[in-house]
Amino acid sequence: MPGDPVVDGIRWEVLVFQGIEPRQGIPEDPHVTSPSGAPEHRERLGALAAGTCYVLWGLVPLYWKPLASVNAVELIAHRHVWSLAILLMLLLGLEGGLVEVGQAFRSWRSMGRSLLGAVLLTTNWLAYVWGVNSGHVIDTSLGYFLVPLCSVLAGRFLLHEHLRPIQWLAVAIAASGVLLLIVRVGTLPWVALVLAGSWSAYSVMRKRATTGAIPGLAVETLLLSPLAVGFLLWRQQDGTGALGRVDLRMHLWILSAGVVTAVPLMLFAYAARRIRLSTLGILQYLAPTGQLILGIWVYGEPFSSTRMVSFALIWAALILYTAENLLQARAAK
Repeated sequence: MPGDPVVDGIRWEVLVFQGIEPRQGIPEDPHVTSPSGAPEHRERLGALAAGTCYVLWGLVPLYWKPLASVNAVELIAHRHVWSLAILLMLLLGLEGGLVEVGQAFRSWRSMGRSLLGAVLLTTNWLAYVWGVNSGHVIDTSLGYFLVPLCSVLAGRFLLHEHLRPIQWLAVAIAASGVLLLIVRVGTLPWVALVLAGSWSAYSVMRKRATTGAIPGLAVETLLLSPLAVGFLLWRQQDGTGALGRVDLRMHLWILSAGVVTAVPLMLFAYAARRIRLSTLGILQYLAPTGQLILGIWVYGEPFSSTRMVSFALIWAALILYTAENLLQARAAK
């Protein structure tokens, strides 16, 4: 997804509606998993916040497209730098947040895991921005539709989790949709596969993390920030950097990268503690749906009958997967 699972205290809950079960022994947040006793207005506000969050993530190509003339790697470097500024402000208001960040740097193993997570997240961001600005908005949509099913596979092969027969069937149907694109169109939808794969792998890393979500992302961002700052300075020295060489509107657009990253996350944080995970799991499809609509009707990207059938197969897989998860959750009550 264009956003990140960085809401403190719910890093593992995010994985639930992406298809990975939470690890044993983690206490559940009653506001998230059992909100039935919460006031009705609390749930309505939570649903509104979640819907707004996913709609914003679905519309985020509208932010990146005007920046198409700027190097994609430079844009991601700016996103690192300005996101870090927002994260540091959030950490100041989070009890024990700075302590967690400090503890993460005391272990080489923890730092190595955070560095791997940072690389995966950066890969996801870069593939997304490049895809949007290179005329592959529909492929980015496909990638995020595939995320829940790729997360199921990540849970199976990386965490050795058991998959139910219906989950295997959903994965097989989605795989047939991707295979159809490869055979009929003749090209590998690599943008979609990189997005889905990197996000699913990142989700596994976050599931195994011991730091909170916001401190965890802050650590990941800190680890790559020296590279980001160095790259930006090199671009400026080389005469190819955007800052100082674009108009005021473009400057404001670039410097807004942190806000564009943070606002949906704060809405997600608000929502995730007020509504059911099953509701979040359904609402998450608003984001790739919005991207698909933009790709077809705003940016005029080709959407052939083959692509339509491929998407239909993936949608069918998602409907099957989501319905089976909801039935399992209901039966477990």
